Amino acid sequence: MNKYLKYSLIGILVLGALWAAAFFIKSNSKSAITYETQKPFITNIEKKTVATGKVVPEDEIEIKPQISGIIDKIYLEEGVKVKAGDLIAVIKVVPNEQSLNQARGRVRNAELALNNIKIEYNRNKSLFDKGVISSQDFNSLQLQYDQAQQELSNAQADYQIIRRGSAGGSTTANTNIRATVDGTILEIPVEEGDQVIQSNNFNDGTTIATIADLSKMIFEGKVDEGEVAKLQIGTPLKISLGAVEGKELDAKLRFIAPKGVEETGAVQFKIEGDVEIQEDVFIRAGYSANASMVLEKKDSVMVIPEALLQFDKKTDKPYVEVAVGNVEDQKFERKDIEIGISDGVNVEIVSGITEEDLVKQWNKTEPIKKGEDGDEDGDEGSEDSEE
Repeated sequence: MNKYLKYSLIGILVLGALWAAAFFIKSNSKSAITYETQKPFITNIEKKTVATGKVVPEDEIEIKPQISGIIDKIYLEEGVKVKAGDLIAVIKVVPNEQSLNQARGRVRNAELALNNIKIEYNRNKSLFDKGVISSQDFNSLQLQYDQAQQELSNAQADYQIIRRGSAGGSTTANTNIRATVDGTILEIPVEEGDQVIQSNNFNDGTTIATIADLSKMIFEGKVDEGEVAKLQIGTPLKISLGAVEGKELDAKLRFIAPKGVEETGAVQFKIEGDVEIQEDVFIRAGYSANASMVLEKKDSVMVIPEALLQFDKKTDKPYVEVAVGNVEDQKFERKDIEIGISDGVNVEIVSGITEEDLVKQWNKTEPIKKGEDGDEDGDEGSEDSEE
């Protein structure tokens, strides 16, 4: 009896072990990961790009002196609004000794010549009054006398220009530096006592002040060569300023450079846009800014989140996995798709799936599976496990 009891217990234990093994295999044959699904949906989609740059005045005018000298007095400061004709600074002329001496010599020579011709003129005038000399001879002498007077006047004017910077009533125009346009003084790069050089054919001259109208601002930025072909003059821009939070300015693209410049291995093209200044926002010249612009836009197209996309390891073509049968069965099949534009979040689906398909949503915590060659191959591994 003990013998049969012994064999019975052994048989029960064996059956129990077989049942436990079968249950373990069956429970582990089910996927430990449950995938959620999403349906494609219809929406509007825009492909945008962002150009970095800065906001600057449309025109900046540099005020330069008409004569060399030393800054004697500066009357205005940077940031002050000015009208055309407002006095900015005064220049004190420091004449060149050699030029001054030559001009003084010209004046003396002109005086001597005038005195000499004056004596001759007075002597012949009395003879002409008595009818001794002809009218033609006296007129010729009169011309020489007038020319000598004019030569003295010219020499004296040149001497005054070299000595004081200007002659007669033109003093204000040469030594007083005045604003030439209405606007705001952006910069005064000189100080009292600095030596300045006049603008001429061989030298740009020293800049006394820079003036600009801050109510007319433009955006200057650069875009990559891959995006510049999609831009058009008049494209709306949204300008966001780094120094002004929570504010966006409207602008319109007005210029696209015909030639690019290579920077760090990429070709960049300069763009400009007219900025619409808001009354409640004060824009300073040189603010860093970003311009957002729409490169392509489509209305009422079918899209899915970009996170649902997968790409074939060999062909690099996009595909998704769509639920087959009941979602609870967690069975999916691969469908190759054709995609269109993307806004960075959603991507347009041109063909391959319909609005009724349930697209597999990849879990972020899903373990990376390896193929037979030992390399990471999440795509092929997931397909094998589902099969």
